[in-house]
Amino acid sequence: MALIRLGFGRQHLYLLRRRSFLLSKLIAVVFAVLLFCEFLIYYLVIFRCDWPEVKTPAHNSGQETLKAMFLADTHLLGEIRGHWLDKLRREWQMERAFQTALWLLQPEVVFILGDIFDEGKWSSPQAWADDVERFQKIFRHPRHVLLKVVAGNHDIGFHYQMSTYKIKRFEKVFNPERLFSWKGINFVMVNSVALEGDGCNLCSEAEAEIIEISHKLNCSRELLWWLRPRLVLSGHTHSACEVLHGAGTMEISVPSFSWRNRNNPSFIMGMLTPTEYALAKCYLPYENTVLATYCVAVGFLAVLTLAHFKLLASPLLFGWNLLRKLKTT
Repeated sequence: MALIRLGFGRQHLYLLRRRSFLLSKLIAVVFAVLLFCEFLIYYLVIFRCDWPEVKTPAHNSGQETLKAMFLADTHLLGEIRGHWLDKLRREWQMERAFQTALWLLQPEVVFILGDIFDEGKWSSPQAWADDVERFQKIFRHPRHVLLKVVAGNHDIGFHYQMSTYKIKRFEKVFNPERLFSWKGINFVMVNSVALEGDGCNLCSEAEAEIIEISHKLNCSRELLWWLRPRLVLSGHTHSACEVLHGAGTMEISVPSFSWRNRNNPSFIMGMLTPTEYALAKCYLPYENTVLATYCVAVGFLAVLTLAHFKLLASPLLFGWNLLRKLKTT
């Protein structure tokens, strides 16, 4: 009787060890996949991005070089159209991408060119406060890195939806500074929604601000936007495209930074001097790659579990049986 009990105890202990070993393997696989898909993939992809080089090296011309990141169309979901799961996923992706880019690329200034929020044009005061709090968490940055934000149509409404209240609400959170200068480079941040040219009150105010800036920079009113820009960067298009304006002024549309709009979002990296600039695009991870990795992991876990309970024949045994059937036929 004692021998039977001893044998039963050993068998029970053996089964417990096998189950704990299986559980350990499953946990290890799940942890490794989550670590790769939710953290490491951002480092592996963004690590391949390099700052472009200006034609005239700054150290040879005596000019300082400014490292700037340009992104747009983050479209933080609101309380009306944003499902909680979609909101959680998209905001986690943007947070990891932005924080990884800050750590790897070390930009000096970051510009977000419009459509920060998806529902800013009709959000209630409480919803607006909640959206702003989430934005500040996702796009937190060190003090030595400047963050400059420009309003988009989803933030304050289209031309016919725009109001003084929405503009003031936006400017209360984000610095309304229109002219920003650093290292001899002038950046003019324009509310393009107000440039309809129909003489509305808000449009007239926006045009007056631009004229005042042009006087400060001693520019001619006859040039593009009464300024003399060497480069125009704009958002709202969800894709990157180039337009050549008069006087050789290049306008580049900054692509979307949100996976909600694109399978692999991107942003623009710029090396700027007072006389030269060079731009490069940095792509973020493909969402299809992440989804495929999760699918492969689920399949591997299923095979591992079936093999553990001997519900799945080993590949060698399966091949041997198949070969024997072929020989007999």
